[in-house]
Amino acid sequence: MAVTAAMVKELRELSGAGMSACKDALVEANGDIEQASKILREKGLAAAAKKAGRVAAEGLVQAYLTDDRKSGAVVEVNSETDFVAKNQDFIDYVNKVAELALKSNAEDIEAFMSEKWPTGETVQEVLTQKIATIGENIGIRRFTRYAACDNGTIVHYTHGGGRVVVMMELESDTSNDELIEAGRNLCMQIAAMSPLFVAKEDVSEDFIAKEKEILLQQAINEGRPANVAEKVVEGRLKKNLVSLCLLEQEYVKDGDMTCAKYLESVSASIGSKINVRRFVRYETGEGIEKKEENFAEEVSKAMGG
Repeated sequence: MAVTAAMVKELRELSGAGMSACKDALVEANGDIEQASKILREKGLAAAAKKAGRVAAEGLVQAYLTDDRKSGAVVEVNSETDFVAKNQDFIDYVNKVAELALKSNAEDIEAFMSEKWPTGETVQEVLTQKIATIGENIGIRRFTRYAACDNGTIVHYTHGGGRVVVMMELESDTSNDELIEAGRNLCMQIAAMSPLFVAKEDVSEDFIAKEKEILLQQAINEGRPANVAEKVVEGRLKKNLVSLCLLEQEYVKDGDMTCAKYLESVSASIGSKINVRRFVRYETGEGIEKKEENFAEEVSKAMGG
C-alpha cells in the first residue's frame, strides 16, 4: 500500500514521533496505522533504553495547587539539556506530571511510575514514549505532596521559569490575599537563602552534634588551641543556625527585621497569628553530578571532526 502524506500526518498526531520515523514505520507496516504505531512504540522502548544511562541534570521543577489551596504537589523532571527544558511540549508534560502527583496516592517514585496516566498507560509507559519523541533521557526524579490542616493554606513561588520552586504550608485562622502574599514573600526568601528548618526548635540534637563535630575539626585545622576551639565552635554554630532557620534569617525585603518579625507584622495586620508549618525547596539538578563538556569539542564531535 502506498504511504500518503495524510497517513503520515495521522500517525504523527497519534504517536508524537517525527515525520521521517512515522513514514518509515508506515512503510514497514505496509500502510497499517495500528501496526505502525506498534513499531514506533517498540523502537521507542529500544531508543529509551539506550538513553537511560545518560546524565539528565537539567529540566524543570513545577508545582500544582488546588484552587482552594488545601493541597499541592511539587515535582522535579530532569532532561539532558536546558534546550529541551524550554520546549513547550516538555513544559506541558511536566505540568501534567505535577497534577498527577497531587492526585496520586503513591508514596515514592517507584510506586508513582506504576500509576495510571489519564490516557490509560502507566506513568512509566508515557515517560518512555516521551523519551523516544524528544530524543533525550528524561527522568521523574522526585515529588512532595502536601495536604493542609483544617486552618492551613498552601502557597508556592517559582523562580527562574522552573529552576527553583518552593512550596509552603501556613497555618492561620484567617486566609486572605494578605496571608497568601506573605507566604509568597517567605517562599521567595527560601528560594534565595536556602534555609533547612523553619525555626531553631526544629533542629535535631543529632544535627547540632554533627555540626559541632565539623566546626570543631575546622577550628583545630586552623591551629586553634583546644580551649579556644570550643568557644569558636559555639560562636560559629549560633551563626550557622541563624542562616539555616527561616524565621531567624534577616528578611531579604527589609534588612531591619527578621522573617519572624515580618510574620508577626502580617499576623497583626490580618488579626490572626500565622505559623509556618513546613516548606520544601526544589532546585533543578541539585545533587546530580553533571558531566562537563567542552562546547568546541562537542561541536567538533557532532561535525565528525
